[in-house]
Amino acid sequence: MNASAPHPDFAGLRRLHTEAVRDSVTLVRRMTPGDLSRPTPCSAWTLADLLAHMTAQHHGFAAAARGAGREPAHWSVRPLGTDPVGEYTAAAENVIAAFATVEGPDQAFALPEFSVGRTFRAARAIGFHLIDYVVHSWDVARTLGLAYTPAPELLRAALPIARAVPDDDSRLAPGSAFRPGLTAGEDADMLEQILTALGRSPHWPGPERGAATRDVGR
Repeated sequence: MNASAPHPDFAGLRRLHTEAVRDSVTLVRRMTPGDLSRPTPCSAWTLADLLAHMTAQHHGFAAAARGAGREPAHWSVRPLGTDPVGEYTAAAENVIAAFATVEGPDQAFALPEFSVGRTFRAARAIGFHLIDYVVHSWDVARTLGLAYTPAPELLRAALPIARAVPDDDSRLAPGSAFRPGLTAGEDADMLEQILTALGRSPHWPGPERGAATRDVGR
């Protein structure tokens, strides 16, 4: 990912990142063990596959914030254990705590999944993670048939990051987080613009689950 639209306010970026990650936790806590086999908007992934990926990414980015991002073990995707919701929640709080220790927007992050030979500025790396969890929160919400309404401030920060992600052949690689971009409708809201920029159809047909009892986010 070569997105280059850092948020100008580093403290604000971290606050919005925390909001995006905790929105995902709120959604994950709504799932049941029987939901883990459900299909998701992420190509051939089930919810179990998606949750394992999300958990691993939290640990990898947390390690990067603490200077250990080059160690492959931190990025390993492992099968879910007996308490996937608890594991996910702990991983989410791990990355939030790690990002809180970052000294400034220029601190170097090693992100081997993005580049083996270079590092990334903290502001850019946190932007990468933020956009992942806006989109993955939507993935989880659609999978479970729940509403997801992120705060407008979060969407305003996420949209330029989404638009800066290169739409090239890398999106066709196996395991790519994003697919080739889609065309947003003229009346698309900010969330729909983010989703289509990153190859998600806002109308992905999630399974029937009945009406959501409340929105997630604000």
